[in-house]
Amino acid sequence: MADKKLTVVISQAQGKNPAKRELEETLAAALMMEPDLEVSLVPHLYDLSANHTGTLFLQAIRGDVVVLSWLYPRASHWVLDRLDVRGQEGVVLLKEELDQEEEEKLEASKAEAAPFENLERQQSMPDRKIYSIDLRVSANPDDYLTEIRRLSQDAQVQTFQLMNLIQESPKPAQLEKYLKPLDIINAQKNNGKTDEDNQLEPTKRRWYPVVDYGLCTNCMECIDFCLFGVYGVDQGGQILVEEQDSCKKGCPACSRVCPENAIIFPGHKTPGIAGADGEVAGLKIDLSKLFGAPDALEMAARERDVELVADGRDAVGMEVGIPNRSKVSQSTSDELDELIDSLDAMDL
Repeated sequence: MADKKLTVVISQAQGKNPAKRELEETLAAALMMEPDLEVSLVPHLYDLSANHTGTLFLQAIRGDVVVLSWLYPRASHWVLDRLDVRGQEGVVLLKEELDQEEEEKLEASKAEAAPFENLERQQSMPDRKIYSIDLRVSANPDDYLTEIRRLSQDAQVQTFQLMNLIQESPKPAQLEKYLKPLDIINAQKNNGKTDEDNQLEPTKRRWYPVVDYGLCTNCMECIDFCLFGVYGVDQGGQILVEEQDSCKKGCPACSRVCPENAIIFPGHKTPGIAGADGEVAGLKIDLSKLFGAPDALEMAARERDVELVADGRDAVGMEVGIPNRSKVSQSTSDELDELIDSLDAMDL
């Protein structure tokens, strides 16, 4: 009977940034020497297609898994879910630090969230943990190694002998071959490729929304707003991203419309849209309103109009699929009052 191992997956950065590549390679070499781990390398999670060999490898992992990627943990978890790599969110201690007030608001917002109850989805959830770690949190490889060792101990994995490299540092060729998922290597060999041809299958950069089902209330505002056929509904009546490649590259408009911030665009430059913690769930105060800038819904309508015109269609502005949010929650009202009080206290 094979020993149980904790799988660690390193998801490569987009592009060839030397600092990022160095961190990936340093971590890979160090993790190879850990007796309790099985290490693999895949392309950037967000760029994987449904039939990519990296996706197939991830889907084949049955136990707990640690995923190191250049994404916010929330984005990483729901991108994996999108790829049908599912499990409970594992608790990671190595993460971006929030101040106490932000932490309290985050916990309160999660407690207030009332996501859509999809019983079929809940019952089919695998009994395993997925630990998502953001590689942008630290430039020090030791920070990641310490956290992964902690997770390995918590998972109570058994030790096993790793290659015969314990007494020496692995050579680049050994490192590259070992880090490839074995299923990928075998598939390539079966297709007549030599070891020199065994490079990770290339990907192209993608752009599409990812739904955080831990927050989604199934309000359907996204499918009403999007005019490009991106969204659909599954057999259980739950919203899903049906035609992801119909999404317009660079446009995050539907994320701005979502009242629970349940729509993530991992590649967006705005942390809240890209999946950062601290800006999830509930109606937020838009500071831009205080300075006369367009609010989130107006901005979303403008972004949608740009793509409609680029498609040779007519702009529709605020006339189609824009929700009416005239009601403001008590918590939001209280936050606005506090904001105004703090501005008054500045004696500007």
